Amino acid sequence: MENLLQIKAENITIAYGDFVLMKNLNFEIKKQDIFIIMGGSGCGKSSLLRILTGLHSSPTGRFFIDGIDYVHSTPLQQKELMKKCGILYQSGALFSSMTLGENIALPLQQYTDYSPKLIKELVELKLALVGLKGFADFYPSEISGGMAKRAGLARALALDPEILYCDEPSAGLDPISSKLLDDLILDLNQSLGTTFVIVTHELASIFAVGSNSIFLDTESKSILARGNPKELLNNPPNEKIYEFLTRGKKHG
Repeated sequence: MENLLQIKAENITIAYGDFVLMKNLNFEIKKQDIFIIMGGSGCGKSSLLRILTGLHSSPTGRFFIDGIDYVHSTPLQQKELMKKCGILYQSGALFSSMTLGENIALPLQQYTDYSPKLIKELVELKLALVGLKGFADFYPSEISGGMAKRAGLARALALDPEILYCDEPSAGLDPISSKLLDDLILDLNQSLGTTFVIVTHELASIFAVGSNSIFLDTESKSILARGNPKELLNNPPNEKIYEFLTRGKKHG
């Protein structure tokens, strides 16, 4: 089953100077997984995501994308590997002075030699994919928070990434918008075969979309549990996991 492996992390450390937050993190993410990184506040979830996207370095260890060692690759090889990846930031991170269409066109203009006509068609396709057909000329300030998240997702999908990293995608959304985003993630995962790596603390989203997960624990500075979130709830390996997945209930 090795050919199904998309990401492999070996002995990753999350540290800020001499302060070590997590150490010796080992995990695997298979193709078409919706992989959840969960844990309490300040455990290093978003920091781990930054390491996996090459935005932050780990003092130890390495990670592989499709069998290629990212850490020990040349800058050019790293750039090529990152072309396989898209990122949905917590805020959506849309440029406010640009329309949604211009936001989505930007990576296509920077990383491809497509004609303006083809880019325009692809922009319309990506917007339609996330339920925003006809919104190309709108500015971020003219749409709701949920729509801005979907527009951010459309931009993250611009280059047809194999892997999509999402940092707290449901943050700041009302329950209905959050569920619509979860449904969209499941849709894209199944229709496009996209692998998702999602940092979230939203239980509804964790159970709705997660096919695999790891739980980061600040006390042990390690992965305290791993597996399908629903299975972890049904057969919790320890009290801490059960309390997290039930928002504080005691087991038994």
